[in-house]
Amino acid sequence: MVYTKPRWEKKIAIKLTENNIENYCPLNKLLKQWSDRKKIVFEPLFKGYVFIKIEEEKKWDVKKIDGIINYVHWLGKPAKVRDIDIETIKKFLEEFENIEIEENVHVEGKKVIIKKGIFMNYKGIVLEVLGNKIKVLIDSMGIKLTATFDKNKLTSLT
Repeated sequence: MVYTKPRWEKKIAIKLTENNIENYCPLNKLLKQWSDRKKIVFEPLFKGYVFIKIEEEKKWDVKKIDGIINYVHWLGKPAKVRDIDIETIKKFLEEFENIEIEENVHVEGKKVIIKKGIFMNYKGIVLEVLGNKIKVLIDSMGIKLTATFDKNKLTSLT
C-alpha cells in the first residue's frame, strides 16, 4: 500500500497500471447533488491510499512514480494487506454505495493505548473528546494522571 498526494489516487492507479504494477484503488459510488442536477461519481474509498502488489526487487521503482509519497508502514515495516481483505473490500463495494469510513472513533469511557510520545504503550480511559484532542486518564504507578493527546497518538483497545 502507498500514500499518494491528496486527490491523486485515481491518477496513481492509472500510472501504476501503465507501469505493469498490479494495484487496486477502491472507488465508492456516490450520488452527488448540485443545484441544477444529480450525478453519480466515483471517489476513492480510502483517501490518500492505493493498494499495490509488487515483487521485492521492483519495490523501489514504485517510489519513482510522480504522486506517490511513500509506502504505508506498520510497526516499522511496509504494511501488507492480505488478498482476502482486498476481495472483501471489492465485494462490499459491489453491494453497497455511499460508504463512510470512520477511523479510530474515540468515545468517552473507551480504553485506549498511547502509541507515541513519553507515555507510549501506557493504557488509559478516554474522559473527554475535544475536537482533535482527547483527554485520557492514565492510572498506573499508584497515581492517576490526566493528559490531553492528539487523536493520532491513541489506538483503541476495545
